[in-house]
Amino acid sequence: MAVRVVASALNHLDLWLAEGQPRPKALPMVPGCDGAGVVAALGEGVTMWQPGDEVVINPSFACGRCPECLSDRSVHCAKWGIMGEHYWGAHGDLVLVGEANLVARPVGSSWEEAGSYGLCGLTAYRMLRRARLAAGQALLVVGVGGGVSSAALLLGVVMGARVFATSRDPLKRARAVELGALEAFGSAGDGAFPIKADVVLDSAGAPTWERSTRSLRPGGRLVLCGATGGAKVQLDLPKLFFGQQEVIGSTMGTFREFAEMTGLAGRLPVVVDQVFDLGEYPAALAKLRSGSQFGKIVLRHG
Repeated sequence: MAVRVVASALNHLDLWLAEGQPRPKALPMVPGCDGAGVVAALGEGVTMWQPGDEVVINPSFACGRCPECLSDRSVHCAKWGIMGEHYWGAHGDLVLVGEANLVARPVGSSWEEAGSYGLCGLTAYRMLRRARLAAGQALLVVGVGGGVSSAALLLGVVMGARVFATSRDPLKRARAVELGALEAFGSAGDGAFPIKADVVLDSAGAPTWERSTRSLRPGGRLVLCGATGGAKVQLDLPKLFFGQQEVIGSTMGTFREFAEMTGLAGRLPVVVDQVFDLGEYPAALAKLRSGSQFGKIVLRHG
């Protein structure tokens, strides 16, 4: 089925794709991992939607029919892939999706908000679920300001955790506190961050690995979804097993998790940094590349 895109958003994956990393399986390739719009046309056998329905796209594509999908394990589907990386994305007029990959646009959300929470919100939600974050526990969000880290901060607050954040930028640290973090720490130095956390959420990889692991309390869980700063790290095994600690890899999420996270969207302020027209795509990419944003950079389609 086809969705006419009203708003979409940028992610770091769009920068990598622009550099051919990873190289698309075929060209041309349309990027764009986040999007919301209006159902434009139905495919054969579609029963859940009608033309004109306002929807948000779950960018974690899967067939929706195999045993893995039907058992809430769609991230293990043989056809699993990310919209905008493995399949054509939302930075165009139309995008083709399966009916299982749509949810209704949340009541009260703007198109800019609806079109920007999908990939990062889903990734952050699954990360916190897999890390078993519970109310009252300490969550440390490393490198706050990006899409996943901003979503994790907001989700952690809603889940009742005691949320802390780190950033090199004092303005981002101040913004994190405004959004509910109890405290935000600078990133200078190489020792542990000044908090022992039950859960540390990190997407940078190598640059923050040592500090993140040192900031875990006994029994703590480090959950990672990316390696934007480097993919190779050293693991201190005695520290890991004597501390009864866990390292968890996670990305994207299932159909059920996307629906659950969308249900929370009405309780969360979706953090939008700046809105560009689709024709200003190069300027939007440049803003993302600068790393100066806090939250999502959104594209408004015609």
